[in-house]
Amino acid sequence: MKSSGSILIVDDEKGQRDILNLILKKEKYDVVDVPGVREALEQLEKREFDLIMTDLKMQGQSGLDLLEKVLADDPQQCIIMMTAHGSVDSAVEAMRKGAFDYLEKPLERDNLVLTLLRAFERIGLMRENRVLQKRIEAIATIPNMQGEHPKMKEVFRIVAKIAPSNSTVLIVGESGTGKELIARAIHEGSPRRDKPFIAINCAAIPDTLIESELFGHEKGSFTGANAREIGIFEAADGGTVFLDEIGEMNVAMQAKLLRAIQEKEVRRVGGKVNIALDVRLVSATNKELEQEIKKGTFREDLFYRLNVIRVNLPPLRERGSDIKTLAEFFLEKYSKAAGITMAGISKQALKLLMNYSWPGNVRQLESVIERSILMAESNYIEPDDLPTEITACGSLMGGINFDLPAEGIDFEALERGLIIKAMERAEWVIGKAAPLLGMSYKTLQYRLDKFEIERPDKRAK
Repeated sequence: MKSSGSILIVDDEKGQRDILNLILKKEKYDVVDVPGVREALEQLEKREFDLIMTDLKMQGQSGLDLLEKVLADDPQQCIIMMTAHGSVDSAVEAMRKGAFDYLEKPLERDNLVLTLLRAFERIGLMRENRVLQKRIEAIATIPNMQGEHPKMKEVFRIVAKIAPSNSTVLIVGESGTGKELIARAIHEGSPRRDKPFIAINCAAIPDTLIESELFGHEKGSFTGANAREIGIFEAADGGTVFLDEIGEMNVAMQAKLLRAIQEKEVRRVGGKVNIALDVRLVSATNKELEQEIKKGTFREDLFYRLNVIRVNLPPLRERGSDIKTLAEFFLEKYSKAAGITMAGISKQALKLLMNYSWPGNVRQLESVIERSILMAESNYIEPDDLPTEITACGSLMGGINFDLPAEGIDFEALERGLIIKAMERAEWVIGKAAPLLGMSYKTLQYRLDKFEIERPDKRAK
């Protein structure tokens, strides 16, 4: 039978050790007992124990001596002190120094068992936290997955916690926020890490081909099907399938995907046999699927299947404190790739980067840094090395004098960009965006029509 846990008993009274041995072994604990501190330290050199129970007063070194030595090496070791009635104050002092609890002699069996249950519950939680922290640290080292902002730390925590499960995951975030990186982190943190991870962009595949792409097809099932082909679900058996831009999938295909998720099997196009598969599904979207359900463009039953666990990725503008970290990461990455030695990013250039709203999110920042390295005239990225939309917009928004670049600017593009950024900040409410631009409602409406600016989800219809 499985052990309830390992316990080291330290007591110079053999009779007391014998009683504890009898009680604890009946409770299925793995027990080792020793008469003093020296012997206890020898045992701890040989193996680890979940919990140590030590008498407070013993001949030679005391239980407090053992407590201090053990916690100096392992501050998370769980220790319970045993003490006679007259030494309760010393036991309380031991708890201040890190002991989990104390028990008064003579020990009562029920109280002893209950205290051990509480102790092992705490031990279990501490172990889970250590495992979770290791997963979080591993996720934070994934290339391009940098972030110290609380919102990103929360994303890392959620991903680390859910990765070992088989539940479906829906990642929601704007374009360029790193949804595929999060999907890969989930896969790498799971028991499926040695199996395939296959990603597919649903928006990039014609409606007529997506079923074949996902589930495969038999020879002769349609024009051009000259041989049997397996789909990505079969190819990823045992691993993870990542469906990016799931909101672009047509409703008919959504019904077939729902069946595949529910039944855990697929049927190739033109096939007559269902193929059982073990695949974890992670999907992503930059749309509000709840709104798509109301429009009738997304199935509600599929949404609930996909949305078992939801990860919300914040846009870069909502975690501005990470811009510097990401910019420096990309600087090192692309300067090394280009064989160029860069010393850093100037304060003026960094200020412009920090003030920009980054509609393209991390992907746009990565592209800007890669370009700026190649354009730089020195070993620092300076404002002149940054794209015009960043320097011009940053200068205007910052209320400082705008130094017109020698090559000039595309004023209409600049105006259009400013309007889009104001609308994004105002969540596409014209009445809120107009004051940000110093315009009236009618003027802004005119310019929206002039530049044919529409809300992205409306434009995607």
